[in-house]
Amino acid sequence: MNRKDFIANISQDFYISQLSLAEISEKYSISRYLVNKYLKDARDSGIVKIEINMPTTRNVELEQEIKKAFNIQNVYVIRFAENPNDTIQNTINFAADHIQSLIHNNDIVGTAWGGTIYEVISKFQSKVLENVTFTQFMGENMKYNSSVGTTRMVERAAYKFSANYLTMVGPLYIVNDDVRQGLANEISIRKTFAAAKRMNLIFTGLGTLSSVNSIPAWHQGINDIFPNVNTDEIVGMVYGRPYDIDGRFLNLGADKTFGIDLANILATPRRVAIVKSKFKTNAALGALRGGLITDLITTESVANRILTDQNN
Repeated sequence: MNRKDFIANISQDFYISQLSLAEISEKYSISRYLVNKYLKDARDSGIVKIEINMPTTRNVELEQEIKKAFNIQNVYVIRFAENPNDTIQNTINFAADHIQSLIHNNDIVGTAWGGTIYEVISKFQSKVLENVTFTQFMGENMKYNSSVGTTRMVERAAYKFSANYLTMVGPLYIVNDDVRQGLANEISIRKTFAAAKRMNLIFTGLGTLSSVNSIPAWHQGINDIFPNVNTDEIVGMVYGRPYDIDGRFLNLGADKTFGIDLANILATPRRVAIVKSKFKTNAALGALRGGLITDLITTESVANRILTDQNN
């Protein structure tokens, strides 16, 4: 065993297994002085990184206003920090803690994608939850070479908890109705559909039409993906579907989304949305008005705008 591995083992025994200095000294037949020295070396070299997370402060008054205005039970508004980047980071940290606490009490967790979800998953604290299954509940966002791609996201979440994961191979939008329905019935994908229909928890961001237009094939075929939809009315995207400012899904007459149906999605007991950008205020407002989510995690800036727009 080389010196670096030796120091890492001692560090794991002390910080994770919580062995005492005396126990480590006896285990490795070295003095307590050397144990302390190796622990210091571990910190100095970056083998061990100690991070202190101060409690995130919330604006309870704004939370209560949003709960009352939209009849939603779970709202978390993160206060401004002096540095705007700290506000965003505090929001991500809080979302990770909140969602992780929910994951512990559920067995099938639906995972969306995007930069916000990637950041949240990165902040999860690793823990073994062998009875949890992370699943896709809609098709791929076609960002196969990106770290925020759909498949990699569900794998990444499962890896954090040594958990199981299920993928839904196929693009998010399939215009041909027969092909879409046929693919859903394929033997290799049935297990994912069956699990997704029994989700206890979903965590997601809220998108806009620009997230669809960022994929060249979808941008070019937007009229086929959303037939008879006035794209000017789209304020947000969630669960792969577009909705308006009142939270009405606009593609119900011709839903080309590959995945489980909206009835099953909206029957999921906890549907957590994280909104950290003021540019998604209308998306958040529509989602709240339509009852599309059960939990909202956001910043004071977004919360104030939501209430201002709701009252105007």
